[in-house]
Amino acid sequence: MDPETAKLFAIAIIMGAGAIFPALAIGWIGSKGADAIGRNPEAAPKVQTAMILAIAFAEAIAIYCLVVALILKFVV
Repeated sequence: MDPETAKLFAIAIIMGAGAIFPALAIGWIGSKGADAIGRNPEAAPKVQTAMILAIAFAEAIAIYCLVVALILKFVV
């Protein structure tokens, strides 16, 4: 396998993992947040704030994967 093909496979794996795992995490966070709000509606503002913050961190991982893939594509 030549280096260019290996680089493209690495980019594909990084972007695949960077799309699938944060999406699963965001779905899990949303599900657990809705469950928590359903069990204790009075705590909804606190749960929602923590949930949005956790979703932002999970989304940041996807952006980091995109940056690494772009560095591999255009720099290495």
